Amino acid sequence: METNIAGMNGNGMILTNRLSHRSDYLRTLKAAQDGEIVKIRHGVYARPQILFNTMIDVETIVPNGIVCLYSAWYYYQLSSAIPPSICVAIDSKRKIVLTNNVDITLYYWKKENLEFGITNDKISGYNVLITDIERSVCDAIKYRNKIGIEVCAEIVKNYLRRKDRNISRLMGYAKKLRVAKTLTTYLEIAL
Repeated sequence: METNIAGMNGNGMILTNRLSHRSDYLRTLKAAQDGEIVKIRHGVYARPQILFNTMIDVETIVPNGIVCLYSAWYYYQLSSAIPPSICVAIDSKRKIVLTNNVDITLYYWKKENLEFGITNDKISGYNVLITDIERSVCDAIKYRNKIGIEVCAEIVKNYLRRKDRNISRLMGYAKKLRVAKTLTTYLEIAL
């Protein structure tokens, strides 16, 4: 039986720093002990059902985290591979401890790589920061040896089929990520 828990937002998340009364905080801890809610990280709790959605409130769990790689490729329909978890990029100097209750994989990127090719989209009702489509393609090129050449080729091929592609933006991002030469090779083969 679910009880009404103070401080629960419309997304089924509780941030203890937004609770106004000590009794609300104690009720939150009791609900966590009883299994009504689960601890995501320090000060953030959620109803277990929301963790089964295709997207969760990434901004609450990992503030300023950017959905990337497998999750972005899947979102933009560049890859048919279902992401094993929600991929979130953060600054390489930042430390976040997540519990096992949430299926997020953190990727630590250099600060300068978090400053371009990012957009804010509404996914499954949540506002999330996500790499834009061209940046996502460049990330596939950058990590081609880790994800596999076949996956990388599928992403590039699917991107080139899109009518909304922007090759000049793609090349600009490729230069920033130092993969322009490799991208050019892929484009020559595909075109």
